[in-house]
Order: sequence, then C-alpha cells, then structure tokens
Amino acid sequence: MSIRDWPAAERPREKLLAQGAAALTDAELLAIFLRTGVAGCSAVDLARRLLAEFGSLRALLEADLPDFSQHLGLGPAKYAQLQAVLEMARRHLAERLRRDSALESPQAVRDYLKAQLRHEPHEVFGCLFLDAKHRVLAFEVLFRGSIDSASVYPRQVVKRALANNAAAVILTHNHPSGVSEPSQADRVLTQRLKDALALVEVRVLDHFIVGDGEPLSMAELGWM
Repeated sequence: MSIRDWPAAERPREKLLAQGAAALTDAELLAIFLRTGVAGCSAVDLARRLLAEFGSLRALLEADLPDFSQHLGLGPAKYAQLQAVLEMARRHLAERLRRDSALESPQAVRDYLKAQLRHEPHEVFGCLFLDAKHRVLAFEVLFRGSIDSASVYPRQVVKRALANNAAAVILTHNHPSGVSEPSQADRVLTQRLKDALALVEVRVLDHFIVGDGEPLSMAELGWM
C-alpha cells in the first residue's frame, strides 16, 4: 500500500505537521528525507530497512560517501542533501549559541559541541572562545589525534585565545569510545591549560567531554 493511501494521521509528513517532529520515529523522519521509496517498498519501509542495515540513525548520518552510496535508495545526490541538512543544523546551533551568554545557555553549549564533535572518528580538541560577557566569539578545533588521544600544546591554545581577543574559554574534546568519563590525563591537561591561560588573564570556565549521550561538564563535577 502506498503511503498516500494511509490514514492522514499515520503519514509521516502529516504527522509531523500536526504533532511536531519530535513525535516521529527515526524511520518516519528518515522517510520524509528520502521522499520516495523504491519499487515494492514505501519510503517508510525503505527507511526501516536502511536503519536495520546501518544499525542506527546515527550510523547512517555519520557514514562516508562510499558506505552511504552502496545502500539501496541512496547515492551521491542524497548524500549531498544529507550533508547540507547536517551543516544547516550545526550553523543553527552556532547562531543560537552566539545570541546569549554561554554560561546562561548550558544546554545550547552542549548541543553545539555535540553537533561539532560527536561524529569525529578520532580524538580532537577544540575551544570556544568567549568575550568578557561570555558570549561566543569563535569555535576552533585546534588539535587532531589518533583513535584515542590528541597532543594538546598549551602555547598554541594561548596563542589562539589572544588572536581571538578572548576573555574566557570553554575547552572541549571528544572520546571516540563513547565513554565521557574524564581520565586522569584529562584532569592534568585541564589544569595545565588553566595555568597557562591565567598568565594572559584568560579564564577557563569549563571543559566538556563529548561521547555518547550528553557531553560531560568537568565544572559541574567540581573538577575546575
């Protein structure tokens, strides 16, 4: 049966308009993106099949072009559309974060950093540079490492803080393993960076670790 023949309340697009995007399942959201199915398979059925093949919506969203394109109903055009959607989402989060003080919008900070770093297959380290009112000036990824480590040089962090005329920074890095728990090395690095940045009167407000789930705040754990 074609989706057009379904009751209106069960059609993904109509359901989204009536109840909001959050009411849809992963398959229903993906079906709207796909727009059409393939012969003998509706868009929703195709979406369910793809989610089963990739293992999760996240895995589909983070697939590279060769992997993405080898699945039924997908290809370079769909890949380009998906990357455009993901980039628009990241830019939207960046604009939302820049409107307010980072300290007044902790969830906006988490959402932004998660969008920036969670898909990275290797460990990366970055900084949110803030002005005196803790509004975001810029976000930069400063170091890229192997699958489980990144060499972080305090001198370079200080250099970029001065270049951005920052009064404060929020540090962040990802754990590709998905486990957000800080290591002893994370805590030692945070203190080294605090000491180095204090010499140029730049405050370190927090250090977020991005894994699966919500990014972990070292400040909230009392480790800052």
